[in-house]
Amino acid sequence: MDYKKVGILLAVGILILAVMVLIIGPDQIISALKTANIYYVILAVIVQFIILILWNTRWSIICKSLDIPHGQVSLFAMTIIGLAINDLTPSGRSGGEPVRAYILSKQSNEDFKTTFASVMGDKIFDTVPFMVLAIFAIAYLMSYFNLGATLFLLLLISLVLFVLALAFIILLCFNETIAINTVKWVFRLIKRFTNKVDKYEETVLTSLVGFQSNLKYLLKDKRLLLIASLISFLVWFLELLRVFIVFQAFGVNVSLGMIAAVFLVSSLIGVIPLLPGGLGSIDGVMILLYSMAGISASISTAATLIERMISLWMVLVLGVILIPFFGAGALDQV
Repeated sequence: MDYKKVGILLAVGILILAVMVLIIGPDQIISALKTANIYYVILAVIVQFIILILWNTRWSIICKSLDIPHGQVSLFAMTIIGLAINDLTPSGRSGGEPVRAYILSKQSNEDFKTTFASVMGDKIFDTVPFMVLAIFAIAYLMSYFNLGATLFLLLLISLVLFVLALAFIILLCFNETIAINTVKWVFRLIKRFTNKVDKYEETVLTSLVGFQSNLKYLLKDKRLLLIASLISFLVWFLELLRVFIVFQAFGVNVSLGMIAAVFLVSSLIGVIPLLPGGLGSIDGVMILLYSMAGISASISTAATLIERMISLWMVLVLGVILIPFFGAGALDQV
């Protein structure tokens, strides 16, 4: 991991957020924050931990299907680390997957191709419901109020890129020929800058075949498909419930439909690999859309800050604390 680059990008994201706060008015936002009911905030934190437990449960079920030995506590730590790395790296929220697979491989003494298959299976189960809900969210926003041309274009580009990326990833997972050709093409590009990657190319190509066979085996398990899908949709519902609870802390009633639309659309924009954790972009879109829905800018900002403190910063801090327990080598996978 390029710590200097991550640090700079985090600073840029925080600066963008600080500018938003200055424009809206720090005094108004602080006044709004003081009105928040602490019990609702604590409830939102509890919901976030339930979400983390469900994420871990889904991954554990997948690991059992592939006969990967694991402990629930250590797997839970790996889940949090993976989420933290996703937030630290501006890589379309995918930097944590190789790290999770690497740590699980070391802990379980299983081949990386097997553990990576478990992680990618988990990613697919999480992503497909999100894509379905995101399409409905954009349609809801378009019908609710007139979006500006810039915002509409940004949403459309985000959705198209997301769908294309997901389709390509699924294609790589199941089409051996395309996957091998893609890997060879990537290594040809790398070889223009260095010739010290030949041994890695062979390793990746060998692991690729094993990874695909494991993933195919995994997705043939109908019971697993049902349980993992149900957990995924429950997780996304709880994500929306957490935001709803945060607004209740301010005594503001917002429909779940609006929360779903804003949350999913802002998350979709956060997939674009610009800044770590979508810092600045996700916050800005959430504040903008809630304000357009009739909620005061100060309350929208205050609620967004608390929501992001729970869903982003809390997980990020926990992940950074846990990483040293699994060795610094894990970060080399990013």
